[in-house]
Amino acid sequence: MNLDRENMKKLMLLITFTVFLLVGVQRLDVVLGTLDVVWAIFFPFVLGSAIAFFLNVPMSFLERTLFGEKETREKKWQKKLARPLSLLLTVVLVIAVIVLVIFVVVPELSTTVTSLAAQVEAAIPKAQSWLNGVFRDNEQVSAWFDSMEVNWEAMVQRALNVLQSGAESILASTVLVARGIINAVYTFVIAVVFSCYVLIQKEKLRIQARKLLKAIFPKKHAERILYIFSLSYRTFTNFVTGQCLEAVILGTMFFVVMSILRFPYALLVGILVAFTALIPIFGAFIGCAVGAFLILVVNPMKALAFIVLFLVLQQVEGNLIYPHVVGSSVGLPSIWVLVAVTVGGNLMGLVGMLIFIPIVSVLYTLLREWVYRRLKEKNIEKDGEQENPQNTI
Repeated sequence: MNLDRENMKKLMLLITFTVFLLVGVQRLDVVLGTLDVVWAIFFPFVLGSAIAFFLNVPMSFLERTLFGEKETREKKWQKKLARPLSLLLTVVLVIAVIVLVIFVVVPELSTTVTSLAAQVEAAIPKAQSWLNGVFRDNEQVSAWFDSMEVNWEAMVQRALNVLQSGAESILASTVLVARGIINAVYTFVIAVVFSCYVLIQKEKLRIQARKLLKAIFPKKHAERILYIFSLSYRTFTNFVTGQCLEAVILGTMFFVVMSILRFPYALLVGILVAFTALIPIFGAFIGCAVGAFLILVVNPMKALAFIVLFLVLQQVEGNLIYPHVVGSSVGLPSIWVLVAVTVGGNLMGLVGMLIFIPIVSVLYTLLREWVYRRLKEKNIEKDGEQENPQNTI
């Protein structure tokens, strides 16, 4: 090999990388500890970027709807106030949705739990009497049922004793809990402020990022990276839009059908289902459980009918609405939507469900482009998949 200046530079970089890799493997604990510290420092900004990304979807829609496209704005005040007003309206809208769920759903759940506890306490003597009538001929079973008494005062006292026994440990950890709450609030405030700065100056940041990539990488690689970023942005934006649209459709379906069939809590359950449906595919089941619980206190038979209604509407939503609204919005076939949600949920829980659909969609699009490019290079032009690029690979 010709050891010219360029090759010597590559060789030194390779040796340096190898040394760092060996040291990192031998002192893995130090490396992981350093990464934890770095992550803790930059986490507010990562969280702020994520918040800015999600808020950008409704903000851009409001900005286009209320003020028109940026290039077509003629009045000076429109150019100055369009972005801040759109951001303010977006924040108010998000807060309004959260407050609606908290002040409508949570109090109703609290009231339902209290009412259900009272009904269970009143139903226990009736159940004992009914069972005594059924097993009247069996003296042992009757004696056992007669001996069953639920002492609510004893149960409450036992719970108080458990709380008192753990009071010392609770007091000892109060400082740590308070510190954790303060740190979480501080992190969230920094993230929100950072997200607002990002949204206000997003065009400027985009230009700076493009210049930085083109300065670091060769032009071809920089363009490819920018294309992947652009594809990811479109995919994630379409996914958020499609997911919100699907949630609104499902919540409206529940409200309309429950109102027609005269189910109790039609509006409340519709809002709850719409909110939980933001979790892909499986979120509506959470709304079903809470909705059935609410209706159970009022009318147990209608609670059973509500479960049947949910299964029917869930089949309609799962087979018709979700794959076409969300699957088509991210360019991902229905089967891969289900795979992405399942794998993401197993790996990362709720967060994985939310982000794996657009991630898999980006990978799917890149893989499809590579396959079609390879087919073209091999002069396979008459293939059925090549004739219709929208088909699955």
